[in-house]
Amino acid sequence: MKLDTSSYYPKSPLDDEEFPESSEVSENSEVSESSESSEYSEPAGPSGPVGQAVTNISHLLSWLLVPLMMPVYGTLLAFGLSILAFTGMGVRIAFVGVVFAFNVLIPSLAVIILKRMGFVRDIGLNDRDERLVPYLICITGLVGTALFMSYKGAPEWLVMFYYGGAAAGLVEVVINRWWKISVHSAGIAGLVAMQLHLLLYDYSLPSTFAWLLVAVALAGMLGSARIWLGRHTLGQVLAGYAVGFCAVYFLMMIRA
Repeated sequence: MKLDTSSYYPKSPLDDEEFPESSEVSENSEVSESSESSEYSEPAGPSGPVGQAVTNISHLLSWLLVPLMMPVYGTLLAFGLSILAFTGMGVRIAFVGVVFAFNVLIPSLAVIILKRMGFVRDIGLNDRDERLVPYLICITGLVGTALFMSYKGAPEWLVMFYYGGAAAGLVEVVINRWWKISVHSAGIAGLVAMQLHLLLYDYSLPSTFAWLLVAVALAGMLGSARIWLGRHTLGQVLAGYAVGFCAVYFLMMIRA
């Protein structure tokens, strides 16, 4: 929901800090392990100003559409495109604030603490073996958000949106042990699924279709950016789309 330069973030400035001495290994073995776990490759394509511009845009998209923010964006869309659009601004701000705390603030602080303690090498979580605990924290945040929304009487389709994100996260945790699926793609595909469900099965404003097209376009751009940056292959991006979309859409269908 980097937690992953290969799945979440581009490189963070905090990654320049040295890893604790107790966890140091020889330079050759460290490079070998890092490359094996992160499977990172340099951006491919034309070099020069054009190539650098595309790289910069790809990094920007990766940050703006980081998976941690997908529950927040989904909440904003829900309050803007559905029956929830008639709620007061104060209520909207309060709910968005809770979603932000559960799914962005707490997981981000947890990763920083894990890095300080030496359990992860960088904020981007390039090593697949370092992602399990952060992923589980994100999944817990999504489940907590769903329970909070249910307690507050939110529409069941919105509750299932967060449960769908958690379900996608569990699938990603399993796959991540052997293969680097794109969590970026899964996250934004969940947004596409939610908007499609609103358009087909629930009350939605006329602008829902336009926002759905925007989401689909952003999903395509984000997947292309991850491939350009060398974070993922086409197959990993497509797999992320499939997992994120199906998990959210079919769980929301339960309450259609």
